[in-house]
Amino acid sequence: MTFPQFENLPYRPCVGLMLLNGFGKIFAGQRIDNSAEAWQMPQGGIDPGETPEEAALRELGEEVGVAPHQVEILREGNDWVPYDLPTELIPKLWGGRYRGQTQKWFVLRLLTKDEAININTDEPEFRSWRWMGRDELLASIVPFKRDTYQKVIADFDDLIGD
Repeated sequence: MTFPQFENLPYRPCVGLMLLNGFGKIFAGQRIDNSAEAWQMPQGGIDPGETPEEAALRELGEEVGVAPHQVEILREGNDWVPYDLPTELIPKLWGGRYRGQTQKWFVLRLLTKDEAININTDEPEFRSWRWMGRDELLASIVPFKRDTYQKVIADFDDLIGD
């Protein structure tokens, strides 16, 4: 497939989760499938028949091990935020059916202690995790997602701590 053909592919519908602790720090996980310092917030596809909010709460459990009653949804982003994969990744992910993802973002607050977080889930996506400030997160994200993260952080900035 050539670059013009990639441009014609659709975006995969997805949710993104900005999970905050009581101090307004952002949960970031280090991807298990990347040997680089690739950190990200939880995200995942929306299943058929599922609302974005339902997908967000399901993904939170699948990736972070946190149950819906352990969080409060503070806000849903107004817009869908797309990003393109690097062209070399397109054939390797999702069977080459998507050029990237378009994400509906949610910001949630963890209502329990950090011990509720368990990244050793049935299908782990992260090898480690930590709370980060906005600048550290932006410096740690893979470059092709940086613009998306800048937009999400700007949209939810009033909820993020110093």
